[in-house]
Amino acid sequence: MSSVLYDAQGPRAKRRNVLYTAVFLVVLAALLWWVYKSLDDKNQLDWALWKPFFSSEAYSTYIWPGLQNTLKAAALAMVIALPLGAFFGIARLSDHAWVRIPATVVIEFFRAIPVLVLMIFGNELYSQYTNVSSDDRPLYAVVTGLVLYNASVLAEIVRAGILALPKGQSEAAMAIGLRKGQVMRLILLPQAVTAMLPAIVSQLVVIVKDTALGGAVLTFPELLASANTMSGYYGANTIASFTVVAVIFVIINFSLTSFASWLEGRLRRRKKSTGAVLGVEDSVDIAGTAGTGTAA
Repeated sequence: MSSVLYDAQGPRAKRRNVLYTAVFLVVLAALLWWVYKSLDDKNQLDWALWKPFFSSEAYSTYIWPGLQNTLKAAALAMVIALPLGAFFGIARLSDHAWVRIPATVVIEFFRAIPVLVLMIFGNELYSQYTNVSSDDRPLYAVVTGLVLYNASVLAEIVRAGILALPKGQSEAAMAIGLRKGQVMRLILLPQAVTAMLPAIVSQLVVIVKDTALGGAVLTFPELLASANTMSGYYGANTIASFTVVAVIFVIINFSLTSFASWLEGRLRRRKKSTGAVLGVEDSVDIAGTAGTGTAA
């Protein structure tokens, strides 16, 4: 079946695609076999290396405390960065230069700095100018770096989502007497949220993964940092430890993405028209109101 964007494949194209698929599967199988053989030759698949992860000790002692710290830092960063990003994104769309220009400077400044540098600066800031204890300082620094960077990125997502809406939406709202704040709050933001949701969730996934930077540099005891300690305790089984941690990260981020997809579909279904059918009396009332300005 052909369409404007797609032409139906002929016999030669079908054979060629089947050949490409077969070659790809053979290469993939060879690559997987090479990885398996390499690990097996170095005894990385021995049961002794994987056995600790089938008991509760590894999870209760190392993985669960690290996972708690990862989720705590990510949740705090999300809760703060989302409203802050929405605020600066809307401020950058302001008609007033004294609001728009400072918001633009803040967004572009923090968006241009690597999040790791922001974490290091935050750690030094809390160390030199606050009374935050050395135990809590890594958490504060990680959350500060994640908030500053991701809020600036989310601000651009919010701005792009609002600008993507047709101009007729705001023009029609202003034509019926709504003020700019009401147009933004009642008309533009509710529509833009659904369109922005996939990009926002992608940024939230980035927040979860970037918590690992704090463990690598600031000794923040998050999930990835716990893998190093766990690997040393169980006899340097690095591949097994990091494989388990990687699977946990995949599960967390996949769950977050799946929830966002479900939420996006639910929001789209709620915005659809109910398709209510007007009765005869309703039609008479509407006709009388349109003709005389009063109900018939």
